[in-house]
Amino acid sequence: MLLYRSLLRSSIAFVAMFFFIAGIQAQDAPKYSNEFLAIGVGARALGMGYSNVAAVNDVTSGYWNPAGLLGVQGDLQVGAMHSEYFAGIAKYDYLAVAKPIDSTSVIGFSYIRFGVDDIPNTTELIDNNGNIDYDRITSFSAADNAFIISYARKLKVPGLRLGANAKVVYRSVGPFAKAWGFGLDAGLQYDRGQWRFAAMGRDITGTFNAWSYSLDQRTQDVFALTNNELPVNGLEVTLPRLVLGVARQFKFGEKVQLIAEADLENTFDGKRNTLLATGTWSGDPRLGLELGYASVVFIRAGISQFQYVTDISGKESLAVQPGIGVGLKIKSFALDYALTNIGSETGLYSNVFSVKFDLFKKGG
Repeated sequence: MLLYRSLLRSSIAFVAMFFFIAGIQAQDAPKYSNEFLAIGVGARALGMGYSNVAAVNDVTSGYWNPAGLLGVQGDLQVGAMHSEYFAGIAKYDYLAVAKPIDSTSVIGFSYIRFGVDDIPNTTELIDNNGNIDYDRITSFSAADNAFIISYARKLKVPGLRLGANAKVVYRSVGPFAKAWGFGLDAGLQYDRGQWRFAAMGRDITGTFNAWSYSLDQRTQDVFALTNNELPVNGLEVTLPRLVLGVARQFKFGEKVQLIAEADLENTFDGKRNTLLATGTWSGDPRLGLELGYASVVFIRAGISQFQYVTDISGKESLAVQPGIGVGLKIKSFALDYALTNIGSETGLYSNVFSVKFDLFKKGG
């Protein structure tokens, strides 16, 4: 009983601290920053409608909830994903590794890149004499990069695991602009019978991106002639958000199992277009299911991003983002696929593939 009281006090303190920090930073801060880190990694989670902070137990935990890294099998686990958006214009890549340190702790590293490459730079298209020269067109990339170091550890309370992330963000727009940022995440998972409860605090201290711009005189002149405002160096803040999740495992015979999870993502920067919202708080629910047979074949489905949309006639309706997926696991290798709508109003569905495999020591 004393252990459970200690657990309850720790959980309350964690949530209370999070709400306090989020409330302070929400004042006069932008609502959206580093949104590429909200896309998600791993076809399993995307197929389950992004509801994964409780059920996650592999290398992708470094993104979803670092406490789940303690479920990593083998001496080293590697995960990778590639997806493309907007008819292949934007590419999203993910690579991660996780390694158990001992029976009570795991360390992980994740890399994420979201970028658009080969963007034409036409600032030199017309020379000083007004002549058009297509050979003067060059290209550049606009890319967002994140480097995440994760650590997870079991605590003395049975079933309780804690994890933390330290992340460095580097964003660039060709030679014109770049930004460096740093932030922290913290998560926990707690098992009670067939139930698992979880909390994930993203950017708990705020993630600060310092932007600097370097425009040559020619580019500045083009901006002035086209009535574009010249950018100035500045600071961008990614505000904290708290994801709460609960998952339940059901077994049907010896080979069939079902995992159901419900998550609620909480933001504290004012009213957003979510299913639940007040003047200062918004809640985005997510639901996901995974049906597995013999721990080899998996079928997944989920829904997320409940949003109210208004059509051309002014009629309001509730839209959701669905996701479906399948998975195959053969020994230490897993291949997952998800089909998900990247935005409930775009109608653009993306095919997402991810792989994962365990490396074992010889004789292990």
